[in-house]
Amino acid sequence: MFFLSILLFWLPLLGPLIAGFVGGRKAGSVGRGIVAAILPAIIVAAIFALAAGLLLSLINSLGITIPLIGAILGGGIGLLVAAPTLPLFVGAIIGGLFS
Repeated sequence: MFFLSILLFWLPLLGPLIAGFVGGRKAGSVGRGIVAAILPAIIVAAIFALAAGLLLSLINSLGITIPLIGAILGGGIGLLVAAPTLPLFVGAIIGGLFS
């Protein structure tokens, strides 16, 4: 589901929906489809959080300690991870129902 979602990134809403449908259908049930949809979101969130942490430690090493930067980075990470996840969940549920 993760790789199919990456391959279909150029379709804003339909890409994750198709990837979720295929992943949910391949998973075989709604529950396993939802778990398969959660895993890419966790992986992407961990990668972005690691990158934001490294960037924030670099900024702190320069002597700039502004909590607002951390809040902005955290909000950006949340939006980047949450935006394609909802169609992925919907597709996984529909695909699980069709299997």
